[in-house]
Formats: sequence, C-alpha cells, structure tokens
Amino acid sequence: MNSRPIKFAFNFPPIEKMGAQRKTLQDLFNLESYNMDRIKLGSITSRRSFSNSINEDILSIISHCTFIFTFTDPSESPSKQDLKRVKLTQLLSILKSSKKLQDQILAPLMSMLSANLFRPLPPPSNLSISSDLIDDEDSISSFPPTWSHLQIVYDILLRLVINMDPKTLRDYVNPPFLLNLLSLFRSEDPRERESLKNVYHQIYSRFTFYRSFMRKSMNDVYLHYIFEKERHCGIGDLLQIWGTLISGFTVPLKEEHKLFLMRVLIPLHKTKGMRTYHRQLAYCVSQFVQKEPVLGGVVFRGILRYWPVTNCQKEILLLEELEELVENIDPDQYRKLALPLCTQITKCSNSWNSQVAERALYVWNNEHFVKMATLEIEEVFPIVVEGVERNLKWHWSKSVRQFTEIIKEMLEDLDSALYSKCLQEIDLREYRARQEEIKRREKWERIEMAAKKNQFLQPSHRICVSH
Repeated sequence: MNSRPIKFAFNFPPIEKMGAQRKTLQDLFNLESYNMDRIKLGSITSRRSFSNSINEDILSIISHCTFIFTFTDPSESPSKQDLKRVKLTQLLSILKSSKKLQDQILAPLMSMLSANLFRPLPPPSNLSISSDLIDDEDSISSFPPTWSHLQIVYDILLRLVINMDPKTLRDYVNPPFLLNLLSLFRSEDPRERESLKNVYHQIYSRFTFYRSFMRKSMNDVYLHYIFEKERHCGIGDLLQIWGTLISGFTVPLKEEHKLFLMRVLIPLHKTKGMRTYHRQLAYCVSQFVQKEPVLGGVVFRGILRYWPVTNCQKEILLLEELEELVENIDPDQYRKLALPLCTQITKCSNSWNSQVAERALYVWNNEHFVKMATLEIEEVFPIVVEGVERNLKWHWSKSVRQFTEIIKEMLEDLDSALYSKCLQEIDLREYRARQEEIKRREKWERIEMAAKKNQFLQPSHRICVSH
C-alpha cells in the first residue's frame, strides 16, 4: 500500500499577520470608552435640541399671553380670549415637568405674569364681601370675568415658586414684586384672594431671606386698616397666613412678635368690620396665649378696652373669644382678671338684647371661669348678685330670666351666706337710694313753692314801646 500524504483543509495565516490582527485588553477598553463618549455626546446633543425646542415653545406661548383682555371691550375677540386661556394651560403643563428654566426664559415669563397680575383693581362696592361667600353663585357671577385667565396665571406663579430654586428667582421675586402682590389682597374676589394666599405663603416658606420684610409689609397693611381706612377685603386672608406663622414660632417669643400682638392683633378688635375676620383673629390671639399664657392678661385688658357699646354682634363674638381664652391663660393671673372680667360679663348679662344676655350667662357653664370667680369671691359676688337680681326683676325676655334663675341657684350653692349678705347690701343701697330720691323731690318742691311766692310778691315790670 502506497502511503499518500494527508492534506488538511485548514488555511492558517502566516505568523506575522496573526500578530498584526490580535487586539489587546487595553484596546478593547479604549474602543468601549470611545463608543460611550459618542453615545453621551449624542444624548447631550439631543437634550440640548429638546431643551431648545421647549424654550422656543415657552417663548412662543409667552408672546401670545402678554396681551391683557378686559372682557368688557366689545372689540375684543372671544376666540382670542379662548386662545390665550389655552396657551396659558399649555404653559402650565410645560412648567409642571420642567424643574429649571434659563434666564432668557425667566425674564419674559415673569414680565408676562406681572403684566397679567398687577393691574388696577375695580372700585370697591358698597357692601364688603366676606370670604364666607365664596360658594355663593350669585356673588361669584358678579365678579369680573377675567378670572378665567387669572386663575391659570396664579397657578403658573405658584408652580414657579414651588419648583424653582429661590436664589434663581430672587432677582424677579423681589421686594417691589412682593408689595405689588400684597396690594392685590384688596380684591373683592374671594377666589383671587385664596390663590394669593397660597402663593404668598409659599413665598414666605421658601424665600427665607424675605421673611422679615414680608412680616413688616403685612403689619403695615393692618395698621393702615386700623388707623387710616377701615376698608380691606383681605384682612382675614392675611390673618390666616399669620395663624400658620405663629404656630411655628419658638418659645420664648421674640419681642417683635409680642409687639405684633399688642400693637396689631389687639387693636384689630375695635374696627367696624371685625365680624368678617374675627375667626382668624381669635385663632391668632389664642396661638399667642397658648405659647405664653402670661400674655393672657394683656389680651384680656386689651379686649375689654375696645369693648363695643352698641354693636351686639361684636359683643357676642368677643364673649366667645374671652371664654376660650380663659381656658388658656396662666392660672396665676386669675385673681387679677376676675373682677374686670366678671364686671363685663355681668354688664352683658343685663343687656336688653336677649342674644347678648344669654351668651353672657352661658359663660357661667365654663369651669375655668367659675374657678376664676371663686378665687375673688368677696369682690366678685356683690357685682354678680346685683346683676342677677336685676335680671330677675326687670328683664323682658323669659328665657333670660330662666337662665338667670339657674345662675342664682349655682351662686347660692357656692356660698349661700355671702349671697344673702349681698342681698342685704343691695336692699340697703336701694333703701338709701329711695331716701335720697325722696329728699331730692322735697327739695325741688320747696324750690318751686319759693318761686311761686316770689312771682306773686314781685311787681310786674311792663315796657311800653311807642310806634
């Protein structure tokens, strides 16, 4: 058998060529890094193009929203009004997803917001509108129709304040901007004041470097309302903001905050329009007293100093506030406040207005008030007993007399001997008053008799006038 050489089908490259095509591990890393850089460059380029497109969209929308519609000019096109509302809605949706905006966008955007918000308000109506009427359809229908645009503008501003870094917005949300924003609280539209309240509170919360300025600006509004012109629709809304601020104050309170209580909050009890914001005012005052019960004495004396004379509705509100404050003040001040407080409560219980009288008598159901009265029972009882007996004898309302009878039984249970002693003193004073009245009448009778005698004794003098 002839042996033939076996030929294999494998074609191996030369040794030199194999070394030329072989890649090292470092080459592979370099290639991977190159590919990643290309991917990053592509993504950055795509993001920049996407960001540029968003900026162009925002600028285009802003250009459509700078024109201000009055909704009263017949020449205004309703379709353009609707178009502006749609553009504002688009802008709001874009800002909800955008956390950062460039200066080239912020400047025209804030300019557009200022142009829409800071406008001359319509003259005030004859009747002040309370925030309690926000759900009244008739009242809302009487407000300007510009709210369809303003509502979205306020939402855009709120979104900017929440999303953007305060340091970025500092050049745009500056003190003049805040003063203009504060002036809009005079608006009679409760929907606008509600949006303003949210925006202003968020600015106070996030822009910490403006807090002192914002507090001072609000104080100026209060003082102007108290001492200059008692007309402002947003006092209750501003007080609601202050209520949240006071709840965050640390103890002991700063002197600035105590002065605010004494110079602003207490004098706010004397205005004619207190009824529209009393709920918010009472909350602010109670927050101060809860944080420092020692301030209760200052609050009580201030409210008693501004007690109304003829406004029965204000009397009822103040009685409710005093009853709530009694539960929070420092018990060490009970003795100092017992006599002036019980004196005022007794005066109100003798009021001819049955609602005021009943509300004042109802205060005696408060355990803290009864405890206060019993601490100075020797001084308080004569005044209270006299008021009780006067109601039982002279008050026209049957329900008031029934309430008074219950109070009398309670006082007799507290100290029957002292009650009887007070009754004797009352009888003695009434007896002396009757004797004084008798003497006065006798004196006047003698004077009249003497005048009649002089009239008969003196000759009549006649003057003749010649024509």
